[in-house]
Amino acid sequence: MTILSGPHLWPASRAGATLTVDLAAVAHNYRFLCRKAGEAVCAAVVKADAYGLGADKVAPALEKVGAREFFVAHVDEGIALRKIVSESARITVLHGPRPDAASECVYFNLRPVLNTLEQVELWKKETIRQQEVLDAVLQVDSGMSRFGLSWQDVQVLADDPERLKGIQTNLIMSHLACADDPKNPANEMQRQKLLEMAAYLPAAPLSLSASSGIFLGAAYHMGLVRPGAALYGIAPNADEANPLRQAVRLQARVLQLRHVGPGDGVGYGLTYRPQGPCRIATVAVGYADGFSRQNGGAGCAWFGDIRLPIVGRVSMDSLALDVSAVPEALLQVDMHVDLIGARRSVDDVAASAGTIGYEVLTSLGGRYYREYID
Repeated sequence: MTILSGPHLWPASRAGATLTVDLAAVAHNYRFLCRKAGEAVCAAVVKADAYGLGADKVAPALEKVGAREFFVAHVDEGIALRKIVSESARITVLHGPRPDAASECVYFNLRPVLNTLEQVELWKKETIRQQEVLDAVLQVDSGMSRFGLSWQDVQVLADDPERLKGIQTNLIMSHLACADDPKNPANEMQRQKLLEMAAYLPAAPLSLSASSGIFLGAAYHMGLVRPGAALYGIAPNADEANPLRQAVRLQARVLQLRHVGPGDGVGYGLTYRPQGPCRIATVAVGYADGFSRQNGGAGCAWFGDIRLPIVGRVSMDSLALDVSAVPEALLQVDMHVDLIGARRSVDDVAASAGTIGYEVLTSLGGRYYREYID
């Protein structure tokens, strides 16, 4: 089944490119990660609009294959997701309750992550206001210095259990800083620190691993794992073959074809000058569409089995390809080329831009015609 949608209902024929999201691949990756995680609960992280791919399509596809735990970053992401998934699905808000949104967490049945003593106090006040016990996750900082309760905060809670009265702690979590580097000793250090800190808190299942952490072994699976990028095909470890299916394809439309002679400049700054005659295709994708300017001179597209280098600088709405290797008879305006596809993964695009696949996915813009394949 193919589900079609586009920005502002633009028809596919007028969009500069088509972004195809393979929901079957997302579902396959979730099932694979469930098996990898063993007895641990496998949640699904769908923050940032399911990493830019559309939570309204991705979350139901994941729930259909068994996902019951979903994680988002913000309260309003959770509110939007609650309208998409079933009432029985549990939604956890990683950034916790905002001071003016605690009641919305209760109303929309969102479980907050409590990262600070202030959030613990805020949630406790909400339990008093609601006159009921409320679920929550406690996050501890095991060494990343980003989110979570410090050792001192944990000691405060251990010395004064009344601070958690009315709060049902049903998960204690932390986050690995170096999970994509399996040999890094920081991974084991953080695992041990989580265990030590959790011993001072109410008994609850533990969670340490997101996508890459799942591949560190059973000791890191604990009670629950939280894959995000891995669901969408991002490699968990750059040094090993990616076991996940690619979930996206980006096909860009050729707007114009031209012949360029030796020494002619291409693009802003005229940074590319061919050594001999060549053919240039101007393609309707640029950095306003999330295709980084850094891909200029480093990235490529594909036309079937033919590699097409990106030449010159990427513009806001377009980029230039050297299509000299394509037989003249096959070149035509409105043809499509693959910027992301079977021969060039999201991770490949990220590498040429000097970034990571997460950033590529979440930066893909809203001007693409979107096609969802299930």
